[in-house]
Amino acid sequence: MRIGELARRTNVSERSLRYYEKQGMLSAERTPGGHREYPEAAVDRVIRIQELFAAGLCSEKIVQLLPCMRDTDGGPSVVATPKLVADLTAERARIDRMIADLVRSRETLDEVIEAARLS
Repeated sequence: MRIGELARRTNVSERSLRYYEKQGMLSAERTPGGHREYPEAAVDRVIRIQELFAAGLCSEKIVQLLPCMRDTDGGPSVVATPKLVADLTAERARIDRMIADLVRSRETLDEVIEAARLS
């Protein structure tokens, strides 16, 4: 499929897709006319990339992680290195801290809302 179709199917801009390719997260074949041609599996790959960005990972970490994941179900493959596992464990701990901070913020807001209702 061409880049425009991949962008439509994944709701990701063509600019982002070109960036993913430049960073080594996504690959495309080139037609004789120089147009990018993506395989059907690129849809799952782009969705996975978006999920990893949403989880707070940087592109450098995503490039390291993608070869360790199966695109179709996001499950692990057998090529994860101990360093990558340690890095991902640290990322998970960072996300856990962010969640805890958000929960505290929500609790504070709940208290303010409740106090305002009682006023």
